[in-house]
Amino acid sequence: MSERTLVFLKPEAVMRGLMGEIITKIEKKGLTIAAMKLIQMTREQAEKIYAIHTGKTFYDSLITHVTSGPILAMVVTGPNVISFLRNMIGKTNPLNAQQGTIRGDLAINIQKNIIHGADSPDNAQRELEILFKPEEILNYQKPTETQYLY
Repeated sequence: MSERTLVFLKPEAVMRGLMGEIITKIEKKGLTIAAMKLIQMTREQAEKIYAIHTGKTFYDSLITHVTSGPILAMVVTGPNVISFLRNMIGKTNPLNAQQGTIRGDLAINIQKNIIHGADSPDNAQRELEILFKPEEILNYQKPTETQYLY
């Protein structure tokens, strides 16, 4: 069964020219990008996405950071997509992220850690609704998926 989630590349990924490399990793895993847009996240959107961190010492600097430049927001679909992406992304702190993960290979700073991915189906749905309208999300399957992946 296919599920969907929100992933976005943070400003440092966009500014460092890492979008294509990260998109390639997601697609090579066999996951499908159902929507994608380059946007400037508003403070209101950032505060909603990171609401679970309200009051923490890093909250204000996190909001400032993710609104400091463009982000690449994506809706990614596939079976167990949240678990697969969380493993691909790696631990929050790049110092603890395994080599081969996005953060382990590309990030060096805990806050500027390249990528955000929803951590649960409930958060995925909540976050999707903040950055995407339902009509922006496509529902399709690549012909090779059923033959070679599932």
